[in-house]
Amino acid sequence: MIDSFPLLSLCLAWPLLGALSLAFIKDSRRAKRGALLVAIVELLLTLAAVHRFNPEHGGFQLQEDYPWIPGLNIHYQLGVDGISILFLPMTALLSLMALLASWNSVQHLNRFQLALMLVLESVTIGVFTALDLALFFLFWELTLPPIFFLVGLWGIGAERRHAAMKYTLYMLFGGVPLLFAIIMLAINHAQHSGGAIPEDLGFSLPILLNTPIEASMQSAIFLLLIVGFAVKAPLLPFHTWLPTVAMEAPAFLSALLVGLKLGVYGIVRFAIPLTPQAALEHRWPLAIAGAITLIYGALIALQQTNLRRLLAYASISHVGLVIVGIAAFNLQGLQGAVMQLLNFGIVAGSLMLIAGMLQQRLGSTDLTHLGGLAKPLPRLTTLFFLFALSSLGLPGTNGFPAELMMILGALQAYPALAVVALFGAILGAAYLLGFVRRAFFGPIVHEAVARTEDLRARELCLLAAAALLVLIVGVYPQWLLAWQETSLQAWLQRLHSPTQLIAESKQSLHATVLALQSEGTVK
Repeated sequence: MIDSFPLLSLCLAWPLLGALSLAFIKDSRRAKRGALLVAIVELLLTLAAVHRFNPEHGGFQLQEDYPWIPGLNIHYQLGVDGISILFLPMTALLSLMALLASWNSVQHLNRFQLALMLVLESVTIGVFTALDLALFFLFWELTLPPIFFLVGLWGIGAERRHAAMKYTLYMLFGGVPLLFAIIMLAINHAQHSGGAIPEDLGFSLPILLNTPIEASMQSAIFLLLIVGFAVKAPLLPFHTWLPTVAMEAPAFLSALLVGLKLGVYGIVRFAIPLTPQAALEHRWPLAIAGAITLIYGALIALQQTNLRRLLAYASISHVGLVIVGIAAFNLQGLQGAVMQLLNFGIVAGSLMLIAGMLQQRLGSTDLTHLGGLAKPLPRLTTLFFLFALSSLGLPGTNGFPAELMMILGALQAYPALAVVALFGAILGAAYLLGFVRRAFFGPIVHEAVARTEDLRARELCLLAAAALLVLIVGVYPQWLLAWQETSLQAWLQRLHSPTQLIAESKQSLHATVLALQSEGTVK
């Protein structure tokens, strides 16, 4: 169903128009206020999209479809379902928080920095709304330039240019298998429909979901998609870019990178639904890869003495748990995984922003420069502790229902891996609470800590808004789960339908053979 009003296009274009308008504003203060206004309006637009969305309908809604490159049958096609709709306001909220957190931290090229942040927000919205795979790949690759410049020009580490180049090379490497997989899907559609190449290539996700793929080709496409998305997730062994970038990039960008898990979203949105038979065949390797990433990330985080690097490895560990929940291929595991992806934007992003606030005040987030922070910074400590408890899955926070459902889903599908997930939760408590004890409590050993200023009004407001969401979702998660349930049930029905069809075909064949044997026609 094509929507009459292009609301998703407006959500996508508004930050881009705001970025372009900054070129005509010479004063940096006016540019900041203009960017803030654009970010607030973008949040309202995404909330309007949520308001117009009907969660009882499991298909794509708010769709827009216009021919873009007719010679290759590529369309400008947008749409959302229950899986993707809530990622729009989450992206807008996290971008607004990052903008406010960087309000006074950038001292040069302010307008360029603000424009890049708005461009990054726009293309991220494009990733979550694109239904044409060629258009999705375009938005996917367009996330690289703003991140490259944001890290290289406004990074806080001495190796920021190296970090920017490392991130770019990793993402370009991950883009190659994605592009090959998309081309294979398009050619397969043309061949299956009896059309000609290139004018009958198929890139539309709704059409490709109904296009049969041979088992051998499914396996190849699935592996290509998994590798491409695993780089950005990140999963072991493609994870090393995240700790490097987290140490060198500005905190507001690190918050976006740990909060927006585009790679995991790609696995849920494209890799598994497009190749369901191959996904079922490779469910164990996928789950084991997630479990290894979970434990590895937690063990490395346990050894860290720098808060930013610790949060980076904690993010990697949580991605591993999400992959285990997805690979369970049941409603509990999948609901928990999608909820945890939304939680990343609130919890992981807020923790990284707090790390940036400490970096700005003390010049470091290493334990050697911390200690006794709770005395001069009671408000910051309280909020950090709340987000840390949510990251651990404490009851009453949004992390609890997500982790509980993922573990329950894993327990049904892989009891051994559910035990691994519980062990990972114990390690998570060890590295986070251990760091809190050493950094925030105990005696003050540095005079700079004693003179540190607590959260300012702007910082308190943006973190308090995130804390409120943590508590609301933790106390009443059902309102969030209701938005996803119908679409996730349709997702699971598609996943298990190939196996059911094969089983029904075998049963029908067996019954036919028995009937023929009873008539004496078959020996």
